[in-house]
Amino acid sequence: MINRGLISRRRFGALSGLAASSALVPAPIWSATAPDVSLQIAPCTLEASPKHRIRTVAYNGQVPGPVLRMRQGQEQTVEIRNGSSDPEIVHWHGLFLPSEIDGAMEEGTLMIDPGASVRYSFKPDPPGFRWFHTHTFAGKDLTKAQFSGLHGFLMIESRDNPGSYDQEIFLALHDWSGHFEGGDDGYMNPVYDVSTINGKMLGFAEPLRVKQGERVLMHVLNSSPTEVHWLALAGHSFHVVALDGNEVPKPQTVPMLRLAPAERVSAVVETNNPGVWVLGEVRKHIQSAGMGTVIEYAGASGKPAWTQPESLIWNYRQFAEPETTEEAGGEVTRIELVFDSKFQGHGNEELWRINGKSYPHTDEPSLREGQRYRLVMKNQSMDDHPMHLHRHTFEVRRVDAGPEMRGLRKDVLLVPAKTTAEVEFLANNPGRTLFHCHQQDHMDRGFMMVFRYA
Repeated sequence: MINRGLISRRRFGALSGLAASSALVPAPIWSATAPDVSLQIAPCTLEASPKHRIRTVAYNGQVPGPVLRMRQGQEQTVEIRNGSSDPEIVHWHGLFLPSEIDGAMEEGTLMIDPGASVRYSFKPDPPGFRWFHTHTFAGKDLTKAQFSGLHGFLMIESRDNPGSYDQEIFLALHDWSGHFEGGDDGYMNPVYDVSTINGKMLGFAEPLRVKQGERVLMHVLNSSPTEVHWLALAGHSFHVVALDGNEVPKPQTVPMLRLAPAERVSAVVETNNPGVWVLGEVRKHIQSAGMGTVIEYAGASGKPAWTQPESLIWNYRQFAEPETTEEAGGEVTRIELVFDSKFQGHGNEELWRINGKSYPHTDEPSLREGQRYRLVMKNQSMDDHPMHLHRHTFEVRRVDAGPEMRGLRKDVLLVPAKTTAEVEFLANNPGRTLFHCHQQDHMDRGFMMVFRYA
């Protein structure tokens, strides 16, 4: 049962919209055999540094949670136990799962009550670097939902992935211990005191040790609840091979990475510059808050070196193919989505809106299975928005009024303020499908909608 005393406005809307179809939600799958994966949700204390101990909630007592490896198409049984004091849910970000177990209450996944456990079975797909995380309401509590430590890595191994690297490293960027601060426009935004990589502040984690001549595959996740991050490795560059777990059409070597909340980048680093180096946030004030770690070559010693980049450099287009005349065409249904916010006066939170409506009052566009759709996202606000589509992968077709492009597949796209971006997806996974901004505070204030299949 849902503890209704803890239901937010957002959650009440989700429950109301699902009431008519609740009988269709299948019971969790139980088995007497041991599960392939066990996740325990419980309070823990994160020691980001000896001076920064953060009370939070985590998976299996660690931040980030464990690296889960699964084989594409091979059935997995997952058991989740909720040892926290609040109802919880686990979203399997990037997987093509049924709505009932995808991990969003708005789609029909049931919350896990405190003290309860549940088992699910599924065949993971598609292959690539995915992740799992909570999908609950935080409001103004900066210890809950994505503000907490409830995030972990998920790698779906391809059936035919040989792996052209010597070492594989997983890195999670996260922001902690903040407060809400009002701007000139009256809006309240979270501001953070601590930033970490894999739960540690710069200088307080064991160095990542490499050898000269290695190819190191780095899987980087931005699990921050609200912040875009820029990452550089002094003395080195990144050869980007995948975005959001999907191979890019045109791998590129770049001096830095940019990741919006929920985005992932997989990049190969050639260890051809011996020494001790800082891998960290490019912006000085965020690196000084702790977002960095040390890369140490075998046999090297000394103070970690950092080289400050002069500018921030990143664009999606460099990884895509241009569209040719031969590729254009085909039946595509356009869905126009306008993003803005409505300020309700001092003392009240603003509402984020899609086409003039805030969840749970947003429209529910109907999708026809097998049809291709183009989402035309017009961001009329002054904020950038990382937009995420559940249970599907989309193709990025246009960003910031530029020319059409092809082949770049993602599940999160940052739509900058006052710009338009366009993506296409095939409606091939029937069920309720959530679409939302991945900033926790924006999602809590209504920035989401649900697509339904006819």
